[in-house]
Amino acid sequence: MKNITVSVEENVYHRARARAAEQRTSVSAIVRRVLTDVASEETEEERLRRLEEETVKRIDARDPNFSAGDRLSREQVHERNAVS
Repeated sequence: MKNITVSVEENVYHRARARAAEQRTSVSAIVRRVLTDVASEETEEERLRRLEEETVKRIDARDPNFSAGDRLSREQVHERNAVS
């Protein structure tokens, strides 16, 4: 376990001590709980990676032979039908 030092305004410290006493715990335990909650949240990078993996799984489940290489060329996408 790592030790850290946190600086807060005196009034914040006193209110935190009072709150900790009400909860029959310590300021350190409250800070530990908050930091643990923050550290356990999914980061944006993790969220995007998870969404990408879920999307690939859904595509594979629908069509295991799917290939992005089977798409139309730019010319085919923009091809216009000649009006007679």
